[in-house]
Amino acid sequence: MSDLDAFRTEIRAWLEANCPAEMREPVSDEDDVCWGGRNFKPKNEAQKAWLDACVARGYTVPDWPKAYGGAGMSPAEAKVWREEMARIGARPPLSSFGIWMLGPALLKFGTEEQKVHYLNQIARGEIRWCQGYSEPGSGSDLVSLQTFGEDRGDHWVVNGQKIWTSYADKADWIFCLVRTDKANKYQGISFLLFDMATPGVTTRPIKLISGASPFCETFFDNVVVPKSQIVGELNRGWDVAKYLLGHEREMISGAGGGDRLNAIGAVCARNGALHDPILRAELAMFDVDALAYAAMGEKFLDEAKVGRAHPAQPNMMKYAGTELNKRRHELLMSAGGSTALEWESNETGGGKPSRSWLRTKANSIEGGTSEVMLNVVAKRILDLPGA
Repeated sequence: MSDLDAFRTEIRAWLEANCPAEMREPVSDEDDVCWGGRNFKPKNEAQKAWLDACVARGYTVPDWPKAYGGAGMSPAEAKVWREEMARIGARPPLSSFGIWMLGPALLKFGTEEQKVHYLNQIARGEIRWCQGYSEPGSGSDLVSLQTFGEDRGDHWVVNGQKIWTSYADKADWIFCLVRTDKANKYQGISFLLFDMATPGVTTRPIKLISGASPFCETFFDNVVVPKSQIVGELNRGWDVAKYLLGHEREMISGAGGGDRLNAIGAVCARNGALHDPILRAELAMFDVDALAYAAMGEKFLDEAKVGRAHPAQPNMMKYAGTELNKRRHELLMSAGGSTALEWESNETGGGKPSRSWLRTKANSIEGGTSEVMLNVVAKRILDLPGA
């Protein structure tokens, strides 16, 4: 038996012993997701037990170094961990923008003090983060942002507004792009971290067509940010931001690599929708594309391990993954028929199919629009000439 086979056996046994049955069921609503944070309250004992067991072993962030709360797994071991989690349908023990986005940026650009302080809190689920990037008028052209940090010696005083800050009303801290030099568009932005409870920070939820309000407007009025809470170099925050955006796009694209046909098949089994030959053909095409997408993701991961990854690959994954997720929900609506259009009944879980379908429309906007992603792929990968 190879070392990796022995590792798989160990992980499989640990999961069987420690992952509660409730944590092997699909997520049914927002309360089923363990976001962590100082105000987080577990939905039930199973959710808490699963989180505690994984935190103790570093399994919330298995490929992070042990010094920062991880398990120190190699890329090959982390792949085995993901495969064994998927085999039993285990939910992630912790969902976190800190894990998906800020953590990788801190590992690359943070000081040792920042890594020890913040990464361990993230790994333990003690701090929940939101992202302060987009502003009114500064979406796709992010470097035009105007939120400004005035240098006051040992701290900045930040004033401005962010928009589309997901879960800002529930977050403990924000990682935020702030202009610290008005004379330089690209080299005048800094990457700051600060507590959402700091005086002068306010949020206002934005209601979406799905009826939910995950996005917020966030306002900064004379917010004091200590100089120690900058990540990377002063006025070089765009370097950190671009690196983090790659991980954000990988995170958003992950929705395309999820459940392929199980949910759709369950709907079809209930209402006999598979008798429709057009729907059957669309399901077959979707399944082929989902498998191809998963293969592309594995290829890119393998290339990243040996330093051969193209910097624009996250853009490809983001575009393909979000478009695939939108197709998945279109098929769920088609399979569900008129019932899927219902908005409030117990039969549909309060309109979950239609609300989730509407929510996916934002997938191709958030984290970079599909049009921008295609432009990047055309320019950076296909080497096509600009307009």
